[in-house]
Amino acid sequence: MPGWNAVNIPDQRGRTAVVTGANSGIGYVTARELARRGAQAVLACRSAARGRAAVIRLCAEVPDAEVEFVPLDLADLASVREFATAYGSRRASLDLLINNAGVMALPYGRTADGFETQFGVNHLGHFALTGLLLPRLRAAAPGARIVNVSSGFHVLGKAGFADGGGGGLGDGGGGLDGEHGYRRWAAYGRSKAANLLFTHELSRRFTAAGSTITAAAAHPGYASSNLHAGASTLEGPTLNSRVAAFGNAVVAQSTSAGALPTLYAATAPGVGPDAFIGPRFGWRGTPARSWRAKWTLDDTSGERLWAASEKLTGVSYGSLPH
Repeated sequence: MPGWNAVNIPDQRGRTAVVTGANSGIGYVTARELARRGAQAVLACRSAARGRAAVIRLCAEVPDAEVEFVPLDLADLASVREFATAYGSRRASLDLLINNAGVMALPYGRTADGFETQFGVNHLGHFALTGLLLPRLRAAAPGARIVNVSSGFHVLGKAGFADGGGGGLGDGGGGLDGEHGYRRWAAYGRSKAANLLFTHELSRRFTAAGSTITAAAAHPGYASSNLHAGASTLEGPTLNSRVAAFGNAVVAQSTSAGALPTLYAATAPGVGPDAFIGPRFGWRGTPARSWRAKWTLDDTSGERLWAASEKLTGVSYGSLPH
């Protein structure tokens, strides 16, 4: 693992990868490097204009790339279902699902289905997408992988998880999906903690079912991206935005470096169930096993999040055992 970089990605010819949020930033780099190694890359993006522009850019950088754009709005479960249907109508299997897209530290808002935006996009949209694409992942096994992109900020999301309680999820009150007492960074942290709990519970169920699909998680550390920029400029040129701009310029590693933990989790041999990969030194460095809060490995919290997610999204994972 020391010194691992994009040139170490194994041959991906004959494999198909779906990357959400692939029109820019870490998602774009992830899709580009998988395509460079021979994978058929599906760029799943909300904006048609940016998605198509990303395809043109990627093909210019990797002339022999097999890449296409398919619209996906994770803030709208109808769009998630349409994406899964469109994918299934054209392909029988899926080797890599990279749940990368996300929003960060937004003011309070709700998705098309009424969920708090960060929790709805970062967790529930990807939970639904994964469940709907599961038959295609099963068809590609052995060797299929799911990578959920989390964050070191998951430590801010302890409320509602550490006690196994669920924090009022979906009740419209003061919990994970509630407006009361909303704090944007705490909400972001909870959505990223949900990514890890989802990975943990999915891995546990795959193991119990004897599945060869691997579910892992990754985080980019502090990487310069438009996600940070968007979070910092929501309210104009504030102190927060100036600090974020300084961090991106001086502290952050490049977007290409930030994508390496995701690429490692998706392709490196020996990545086990529920692995969490991040930069070696926390916010920067080559891929390594990452520290995670112990409560993101709690079975009771994982089960409760899973049950709530199935109820809220209407997506059931079928025969995967509890």
